[in-house]
Amino acid sequence: MDSSLPARRTLLRGGLVIATAALTTGTAATATARPRRRPADYPDAHWTPASPSNYTVSSRPSSYPLDYVVVHVTQETYDDTIKIFQNPASQVSAHYVVRSEDGFVGQCVHDKDIGWHAGNWDYNTRSIGIEHEGWVDKPEYFTDAMYESSAALAAYLCDTYGIPKNRDHIIGHNEVPGSDHTDPGRHWDWARYLRLINEG
Repeated sequence: MDSSLPARRTLLRGGLVIATAALTTGTAATATARPRRRPADYPDAHWTPASPSNYTVSSRPSSYPLDYVVVHVTQETYDDTIKIFQNPASQVSAHYVVRSEDGFVGQCVHDKDIGWHAGNWDYNTRSIGIEHEGWVDKPEYFTDAMYESSAALAAYLCDTYGIPKNRDHIIGHNEVPGSDHTDPGRHWDWARYLRLINEG
């Protein structure tokens, strides 16, 4: 072996030091580039954030009182609703979306922030919107899993923010003043929904 060349062990040791430094630097850069995502407010929700262009940052309930839960029906599939909320051009969002098949809950806007869901600024500032996958004229989308999951979510929101669990404060999109929407529609079982909410 040529003694003028560095020993193999020295080369390997040097390579290990360089690789370790590169990995450490890469990890630090990655950690800096990717801020930690804030988890969902509702423990059973999956955080699927809406575009920041589609809601207003706030500090509710200190900035505005939370008085209402507004019930919506998406007129879309669950996945397409999430995509709409994530599209910066949509100018719409709700706090939660509940999937029909299994009651899976996605949270798109934090409770403290103002979702653009009610079509009435005053109600937007004072409400949390829950979208439900489906169509107002297709009652088969309103499954047991959806009712139970949504009612558990609504009960949690009411308990957390002191919203009364009654029809004066848990309302349909169609009941928002000035709204031209018809959801959740005539097939939505309000009696069942309120019973499930109050049963906790």
